[in-house]
Amino acid sequence: MRFVFKRSYDADIGLFKHRPQALWYLGLLVLVVALPWLVDEFFVGEATNVLIWAIAGMGLMLLTGHTGQASLGHAAFMAVGCYTCVIMIANGVPFLLALPLAGVIAGLVGVIVALPVLRLHGIYLAIATLAISVLTEDFIVIAEPWTGGVVGLVAPPIVIFGLEIDRYGTPALFYFLTLAVTLVVLAGYRNLLRAPLGRAFTALRDSEISAQAMGVNIARTKATAFGLSCGATGLAGALLGFYAGAFNHETFNLVLSIQLLLMIVIGGLGSIHGAFFGALVIGFLPQFIALVRDGISGVFDLGSVTIPGIESGIFGLILVGFILFEPTGIYGRWVKLRTYFELYPFYRKDMFKRQKSFLKTERMR
Repeated sequence: MRFVFKRSYDADIGLFKHRPQALWYLGLLVLVVALPWLVDEFFVGEATNVLIWAIAGMGLMLLTGHTGQASLGHAAFMAVGCYTCVIMIANGVPFLLALPLAGVIAGLVGVIVALPVLRLHGIYLAIATLAISVLTEDFIVIAEPWTGGVVGLVAPPIVIFGLEIDRYGTPALFYFLTLAVTLVVLAGYRNLLRAPLGRAFTALRDSEISAQAMGVNIARTKATAFGLSCGATGLAGALLGFYAGAFNHETFNLVLSIQLLLMIVIGGLGSIHGAFFGALVIGFLPQFIALVRDGISGVFDLGSVTIPGIESGIFGLILVGFILFEPTGIYGRWVKLRTYFELYPFYRKDMFKRQKSFLKTERMR
């Protein structure tokens, strides 16, 4: 059992709770850096896909998990980041400048959209962001001179200081590039939560009236959260374009927005860990299903069997299972297991007993 005594405010907002936790994360960092030398190129590509999903998940987690604003339209901002980055590179802008600019532009678009939309709450906000996602698909088709319309665009090779990086030609280098972006977004996100702005986000999520009473500017804080969220999601969209190689309006459809939201719910709302746990499920679930399907086909000599929609069906069952039995997600379950071993033999089941929930009215915001 470990007791952590916090004697100052700085200790309360530290990056790590204690030194052993910092060592665990350092070991994890060493593992992910050494991953290309531990697995083959196929799994390096899958790990890159997981990191891209994690970046997008952190973007949506900031808005939904830490600010309490539901969104079903973040695929639109992934599209903004992707098309902006590729178009700028095609016009001679270096990648190291085009990528952050794509995130900034996606964030600015998010702020512009947020000004009228964030006056809504709950399901009405989700419907409004859903409409944005649908309209973005139509806009991509209409703006054919820039976006390629239905045909789409082909991502050019990434060139950094004369070094060409490609998902298929140099998968390890593309993995390290994605890992670097992931670490930058992670460091910014973690430090944001320690800052007054991050605490304002959390206060806004818990109670708008209480946050306003403490001096939080509701409209400005919501717009800031939406802008930062869309900026991180735009970076993920740009990397997804280079990962896919070719993309069109169907790449960033409504299903992608729903997958992002379900991903952070399964991973665990309100925690950065939840974005990564959810990304692991999203990234490796199709491969797991394919391996199981091939194994069953080999045992029963069924040949190549493909069931349409099986991935969406299994993902839906997983979501229903978590909502019924573990609403705090994978990270919530991990916290319970960790607490059990830390407090043993003083652990009690009622420590995590579900509390009664009441319907929040507009009066109680």
